[in-house]
Amino acid sequence: MMRSKWNRGLSGVGVVVLIGGLALANFGVGVTSAEAHNHPYQNPFKQIMTKLDSILAKLNGAPPSVGTTGTQTLPRFTVLADYNNAAVKDNSTGLVWEQNPIATISDWSSARTQCINKNVGGMRGWRLPSVAELASLIDPSLTAPYVPVVFTGVQQNSYWSATSYETNTNTNKWSVNLMDGLAGTTGKGTALNVWCVRGTMQDSVY
Repeated sequence: MMRSKWNRGLSGVGVVVLIGGLALANFGVGVTSAEAHNHPYQNPFKQIMTKLDSILAKLNGAPPSVGTTGTQTLPRFTVLADYNNAAVKDNSTGLVWEQNPIATISDWSSARTQCINKNVGGMRGWRLPSVAELASLIDPSLTAPYVPVVFTGVQQNSYWSATSYETNTNTNKWSVNLMDGLAGTTGKGTALNVWCVRGTMQDSVY
């Protein structure tokens, strides 16, 4: 066993030396200026280090590392098994949303109470989102209601936010219209849809 590991180590070193020699030969004095112009320049040291990483990983029994061109971006939205697949996390904001918001409509006070008392996927602690949080779900490249298909039951209607309208805080609140994707203000007594969220408020205006 020890001899086998020693032989593998020697083989790896031999390959490294060979790669270095080839790189130096290709980029040394033996290459004429005409030949250099016939081939696009590639940094030999970057190639050597990439190959070294691969060799060392194999010697250690680990899979070779993936370069930047091989990395994958995580999807923005994740359906959460911890919430019995009834909630979706927005990985860009850290907020957790109902996957299927309630279809009935309510005035603002009732909407706020609904979220406070809501149990989604066995979890409590929900609230109305701020207008900025609610608007962050809108994808203008989509058709109405402008939200990704990971969400279900979303209505082409206006949804309440918790944010007060600055000039009339007692009677008007901001809402987001999912028929046109725009935010506006609505009287608190109007019946609109409700979409609850869970997480720290990310807007200073509640």
